[in-house]
Amino acid sequence: PNAEDIVSGRLQVSDLKRVDASDLLGRAPIPPDPKLMRRTIDGRAILVTGAGGSIGSELVRQIIKYNPKKVVLLEASESALYEIEQQVGTLLRTFAPGRPVPKVAALLGSVLDRHLVEAVINEHAIQSIFHAAAYKHLPIVERNIVAGASNNVIGTEVVARAAAKLRVPTFVLIS
Repeated sequence: PNAEDIVSGRLQVSDLKRVDASDLLGRAPIPPDPKLMRRTIDGRAILVTGAGGSIGSELVRQIIKYNPKKVVLLEASESALYEIEQQVGTLLRTFAPGRPVPKVAALLGSVLDRHLVEAVINEHAIQSIFHAAAYKHLPIVERNIVAGASNNVIGTEVVARAAAKLRVPTFVLIS
C-alpha cells in the first residue's frame, strides 16, 4: 500500500507485505540457462565490473557457482569491494573438499580508466566480462547527469572497446 493509505488509517502497518524482486519486474522472471552459464563461465577467467554493487555482487555470487578458474572483481567503491570480497571468501569456504576453488582478485578502480581496464584484461587473461558498473538510482542520476552519463555511457564504451581490442570472447552488458 502507499503511505497515504497507512497515514489515513485505511490500512494498517500489518497490511504490509514483503516485496520480492520479481514483483517489480512487470513480467515473469527468467531463470539463468545453466548450459549458457557453464559455457560462459566454467573454467574461464571472469571479470565483473561494478562487482560490489547490488547487481554486480549478486552476479559474482552466481558466477562462483559455475566453476570459474578466476574471478576478477573490479569496483570503484572501496567499502563495496571489501564487502563482496568478504562474501566471496565465505562462499568459497563452503565448497566441498576436492572442488576446485577459483582464484579471486579484488581490484579497486574505475571503468572510466581505459589503461586500467586494458591492463586488468591482459594481466588476468580475461575470457568473459560481465559489465555491471553503472549508476542505477534514477533520481540521483537525473540530478547528476554528467556523472551519470560519464559512468554509464563512457564507462560502458571503455570496457566494450577494451574487450573488442583485446579479443575477449564474451562480453555481457547488464543494463
